[in-house]
Amino acid sequence: MRIVSVNVNGIRAAQRKGFYTWLPRQKADVFCLQEVRAQADQLTDPVFSPARYHTFHEFAERKGYSGVAIVSKHEPDDVIGGFGSAEFDPEGRYIEARFGNLSVVSVYMPSGSSKEERQQAKFRFMEEFTEHLESIAASGRDYVICGDWNIAHREIDLKNWKSNQKNSGFLPEERAWLDEVFDQRGFVDAFREINPQPDQYTWWSNRGRAWDNNVGWRIDYQVVTPSLKGKAKAASIYKRKRYSDHAPLIMDYDYTL
Repeated sequence: MRIVSVNVNGIRAAQRKGFYTWLPRQKADVFCLQEVRAQADQLTDPVFSPARYHTFHEFAERKGYSGVAIVSKHEPDDVIGGFGSAEFDPEGRYIEARFGNLSVVSVYMPSGSSKEERQQAKFRFMEEFTEHLESIAASGRDYVICGDWNIAHREIDLKNWKSNQKNSGFLPEERAWLDEVFDQRGFVDAFREINPQPDQYTWWSNRGRAWDNNVGWRIDYQVVTPSLKGKAKAASIYKRKRYSDHAPLIMDYDYTL
């Protein structure tokens, strides 16, 4: 089973850069997209619903904002929009597709970099999402939770970690939360399970020459339930072409849909 996760930073912009030509070539079972930043009436062109795939969106109520999607080769048994949050579900941050006992999630966590108000919203999201992770753990289902988590976990996960310790995305509280997710709750960072190497980034600022110099952050994850520990077999970050300021995270699992 191959799953691809990518923050597209505007699906229409990504399409103009060739994203939907690239998509079927990956031969993936499921694509998880974040930051779609569009509404249904803006995606009526057939290019946004590729042939032989099933496409599902969870749009934000606010136009041009957030939004997540799942594009699947297999028709899901069920698709769930939102995770029960009165504050964050209207922002279009969560969609879950169910295939038998497997759930694949596309999640887009808030960024707190714009102002302190949004950082506080991010903390509230983390608190609510913890409760959802508890429900996932108790469900008995296998989960792959893909998306832009907007947090670099360890020093190895961003180039300039020393100068970013007081910045959103690498705050001690955020990193401690991921420690809890992985070390205490047993969820698995599937990429790091098989790739312990440095300089493995999925996002680069558009400022300066961050991309050219690989001054990046690893903030895009595929997080799996303990039941899928050891199932990840291959992982790559696609950087041959750029469709966004994020790079697609491609992972193969020893799992059959």
